[in-house]
Amino acid sequence: MSLQKINTRTVVLITLMLIVSLGRLVSYYYPSLSNFTPLGAIALFGGVYFADKWKAYISVLVTLFLSDVLINYLYSSKLILWRDGAFWVYLPFLVIVLIGSFVKKVSIGSIALASLAGVVFHWLFTDLPFFYGTFYPHTLRGYGMSLTAAIPFERNMLLGDIAFGLILFGGFELAKSKFNILRSHKELAV
Repeated sequence: MSLQKINTRTVVLITLMLIVSLGRLVSYYYPSLSNFTPLGAIALFGGVYFADKWKAYISVLVTLFLSDVLINYLYSSKLILWRDGAFWVYLPFLVIVLIGSFVKKVSIGSIALASLAGVVFHWLFTDLPFFYGTFYPHTLRGYGMSLTAAIPFERNMLLGDIAFGLILFGGFELAKSKFNILRSHKELAV
């Protein structure tokens, strides 16, 4: 495979991720849609389509970082490059990249299942007691209370994954069908 083919595919994947990351503005402008974001879909998309997985992780981290800078500025009118706890917010999305790397064939079913697995991991991980401070007791009951309170947010995350996943996966699959340069080495060999 030529260097041109690799670069074009990588540039298109990263460009799509960056453009779709602007979908984070939906929950900014419509607070009732809190957590309706493209982040899970972007992480899954990266895990599925980058042959070199390090590119998936770096691209997802850069996309999260840049969109965080924008969102933080909108909320605070300050340029905030890093905030406390950001690592713990990014970690579940890196796990979603890993989940995406296990998808062998892109189909509605495989992407829906991977997306659901990512949302469940995000839900169980981000509601651990050391993340919610003293808002809930640091007991199994407190963890359950936190999980219960998070259901609307995780529902919105799943809906965001579906909506933005359709854009990302559907758009890229359509583009691949029209432009061979976007197909992977394995797809061209078939």
